[in-house]
Amino acid sequence: MTDKQYLKLAVEQGRESMKKGGFPAGSIIVKDEKIIAEGISIGYNLNDPTAHCDIAAIRKACQDLNTSNLKGATLYDTLECCNMCFSASYWAGITTIVYACHKTPEMISKFYYEGKTDIERVNEGNNRKIEIIYIPDFEEEVRAVIKEWEDKQKLNSQI
Repeated sequence: MTDKQYLKLAVEQGRESMKKGGFPAGSIIVKDEKIIAEGISIGYNLNDPTAHCDIAAIRKACQDLNTSNLKGATLYDTLECCNMCFSASYWAGITTIVYACHKTPEMISKFYYEGKTDIERVNEGNNRKIEIIYIPDFEEEVRAVIKEWEDKQKLNSQI
């Protein structure tokens, strides 16, 4: 499969997250051309602020492989990583992160991100660099899913 095909699966995970009442973000981890984990963002449901899709996928991959070292693995994300998820990827040994949608000032103002920190700049100062790849092909689709989630949240708050 190609990066775009794996990224499309991550976008599908984001839709699955929304169906389960979570934030519409999803992740896939691939190693040796095999999907080793998937993750959705249901932290609100679990009362766990660390339950982002990236963290969920990293935990599952490490548990299933009985290791804490995912060297050689690629993390496919619907959204650009937040600081926490980027750091967890670093500590887990993720080699590459591929994502579909940039963080925006609007996303930051809605507290979907912790702030304006640029993971590319953080990566520059790390001992080991993670290859970070942005593929814009699904950006509009990801933004539409987020908008759908936001509309659903507004509707639920009015009931």
